[in-house]
Amino acid sequence: MTGELSTADVLALLVRLGLLDEPTARDARVKEPAQRARVLKEAIGGLEGRGTTYRVSAPEVLASLRLPRADGQGLVTEDLIMQAIAHDTGLPWKRLDPLELDLGLVTRAFSRPYARRHVCLAIGEAIEPGSPNGALVVALAEPRDRELLENLHRVTGREIRPVVASKSDIQRIISELYGFQTTIQAAEREFARGEDVANLEQLFRIKSDAELDATDQSIVAAVDFLLRNACEQRASDIHLEPKRGEGLVRYRIDGVLHTVHKLPRTIMPAVTSRAKMMARMDIAERRKPQDGRIKIVRDEREIEIRASTMPTVFGEKVVLRIFDPDLLLQDLGALGFFPEQQHTWQSLISRPHGVILLTGPTGSGKTTTLYSTLRALASPDVNLVTIEDPIEMVTEAFNQVQVNPRLDVTFASALRTVLRQDPDIIMVGEIRDAETARHAIQAALTGHLVFSTLHTNDSASAFSRLVDLGIEPFLLSSTIIGVAAQRLVRQICPHCAVTLDLSDEQLRILGITLPPTDPPQRLPVREGQGCPECRGTGFMGRSGVFELMPVTPAIRERVHAGADSHQLMAVARSEGMLTLHEAALRKLALGTTTFDEVYRVTAGATG
Repeated sequence: MTGELSTADVLALLVRLGLLDEPTARDARVKEPAQRARVLKEAIGGLEGRGTTYRVSAPEVLASLRLPRADGQGLVTEDLIMQAIAHDTGLPWKRLDPLELDLGLVTRAFSRPYARRHVCLAIGEAIEPGSPNGALVVALAEPRDRELLENLHRVTGREIRPVVASKSDIQRIISELYGFQTTIQAAEREFARGEDVANLEQLFRIKSDAELDATDQSIVAAVDFLLRNACEQRASDIHLEPKRGEGLVRYRIDGVLHTVHKLPRTIMPAVTSRAKMMARMDIAERRKPQDGRIKIVRDEREIEIRASTMPTVFGEKVVLRIFDPDLLLQDLGALGFFPEQQHTWQSLISRPHGVILLTGPTGSGKTTTLYSTLRALASPDVNLVTIEDPIEMVTEAFNQVQVNPRLDVTFASALRTVLRQDPDIIMVGEIRDAETARHAIQAALTGHLVFSTLHTNDSASAFSRLVDLGIEPFLLSSTIIGVAAQRLVRQICPHCAVTLDLSDEQLRILGITLPPTDPPQRLPVREGQGCPECRGTGFMGRSGVFELMPVTPAIRERVHAGADSHQLMAVARSEGMLTLHEAALRKLALGTTTFDEVYRVTAGATG
């Protein structure tokens, strides 16, 4: 094809740019024919039934060889090869992110067969002087193909601004977005005829791209796509929001909401009904909130989803909270504890009896810490019981009880029953009232290890909160063995992190005073600049920040005497405890997070 780069051309380019050394390039030339055949065989298997003739590109073959870079910085990937080609052609390189693309523009510009055949994708529009319609920004895997560029101009009637992208990225997004758009259009036609879809399975297997293309149940396919796509994007929540003229689909990723799709208003009730049916809700009830659960199977893994509906002005809003076992059940070392904190936490949870409390606002990671801790403690010789409202994730490692006030199953009543069930370890989802608090204290007094949560700002305030609920200080001093306050901070993306200095104003806000020097001393920190890997946010993933207060003899004495939270905090700090503010500052100094994140999560916290 005109302008297509041969493997020899690409290898020569990589050697010229210093990305490959000549011996590795020679070895790749020898292996290339056999490797091309293998790549083609795998690709044809993946395209089975689609009627597409597949051409293997030189970057695909070379990337599949996993060649070591000449500078020793990892492997020569497809993205790296495409960046080199972009540099050589003078065109911009683009890492494609489906969350940034306009579904309507992508699918209107070219048909799916055309996009697949030519491996091209419309990703944006740009102002073009002298062109009334502006230019179409098109991602290409073959940027030297002049014939294709002329063809694109004829097909669209617009000027074309090419950018270079990886073939695998383009193909993946063509499959996802065109498949999703097809299901949405089919759903509009179905509901224009008054059709409906239903599926009464309790365990749902999320379909692959190929299956979604072939499905004849459009709403089922659309919801499957949203669930699968949300898991791929590391989303913790999916928001389905009806508006006046359309419906919004938003994902929460690393604590931040992103609008990812706009759906026709006519199919939003059907999407909502499908989600409600999967969650075993009453699909006819639209006037009051409902809660439910969904379990899906994706890539041979079971994932729990908690569903909640709420009536709004424009219809029912649905929020689906995703509980991926890989994220909710983590190794204790991955939660964010500093080494000395992890040692203290491990010693606390190894105690035979007592109460351990986690404090913090909603969304601060308490559930992940509790579940990860309980998983570490669960074993065949331990009777571990949890009382939750709601149960976040069903797991066979625990005996889980769901609170249901309508059946008089409250935290307190369930705890009374659990104490008759020969438990070793008990987790009470939250201490909300005096009766639950008293039963938790009583359980610890009778030789059980009890975990629970409270909504307080720091660890020391947990004692004051329990006193307010009517628990005598001498009981608290006898039973509580540790309290941890927790927050979550977003972690800096490792792919775009740069070093910079905190300003004098930022130092002042954080309460940091540097010793006077000439020239003035600066405090270097890290910050993400934003890149395709992190969708331009500068962050990737989250980490816990902990204020861990073990109840030492000195603190126990103060609690027994009725000391307030300020006095307890002073004693804990004198014994070496890191406050939330200090722990967040340490993560800032280590390059884990940023100034803005530290300020956001610890504003008003004890410093």
